[in-house]
Amino acid sequence: MKTPFPAAGPQAQAPVPPGRAMRKAMWILLCLVALLVISLPTVLLLLFGMLPTIVAWVIDRSQQKYATFCVCGMNFSGVFPFLSDVWFKDHSTDAAVRILTNVFDLMVIYGAAAFGWMMFIAVPPVITQFISAMLQKRVATLREQQQKIIEEWGESVSMLVAAQQQPVQQAQPQKGRARR
Repeated sequence: MKTPFPAAGPQAQAPVPPGRAMRKAMWILLCLVALLVISLPTVLLLLFGMLPTIVAWVIDRSQQKYATFCVCGMNFSGVFPFLSDVWFKDHSTDAAVRILTNVFDLMVIYGAAAFGWMMFIAVPPVITQFISAMLQKRVATLREQQQKIIEEWGESVSMLVAAQQQPVQQAQPQKGRARR
């Protein structure tokens, strides 16, 4: 008989006390309001500048969030020069809006995020090819060492390996042979 409750185990979570989620949401809202009051230009620039990172976080379904990390790092590197201008030159909402309405500044910000997407798409196949080439080189080196051992110890060493593999090959059914 199945029980309506999941079994207790490593994945089982303790029930959340009532009101705890509401308190957490209230703290987050309070912090956001404080940030908006204290540093509205920074929040505006980060909110609109980091939109590609938010999109990557939403659409990245993997547990590790590699796409989010790639896009976030490059996106932040595109936003940071303008953020430092706002922090150290003119810390006003007008300066942040000027940056966000300048097409060339947005091209830099969103172009950096696009480069993060390109890295996410292009780097894994390159790494895969590199590792594959390294493994092929290692196999070639091991075959050379095996050949030297066979030359030094004789052909009986290779026959011992073949004899150990033979029972495995006999246990597998042969192709092309009809079963009766």
